[in-house]
Amino acid sequence: MDKKYEKSSIQGIQCFINGIKLDIVAVENAIKYEYSNGLAEGKINKIKLIKRMMYGRCKFETLKNKILLIEHN
Repeated sequence: MDKKYEKSSIQGIQCFINGIKLDIVAVENAIKYEYSNGLAEGKINKIKLIKRMMYGRCKFETLKNKILLIEHN
């Protein structure tokens, strides 16, 4: 990693560099491999959105049917 940015006076850059250092293995793997969990994260996000819209209005069976209906179309 380039050392000239570590002494930057900009707070955001220092936080970014510290975050990269703390999770360097994940950063290296993201560069090394073409795989991603983006598809799974997208599905989870969609399910959470549906749950928020239906909060308190239905039982689990109705939620399950709505998710399956949306994914089928």
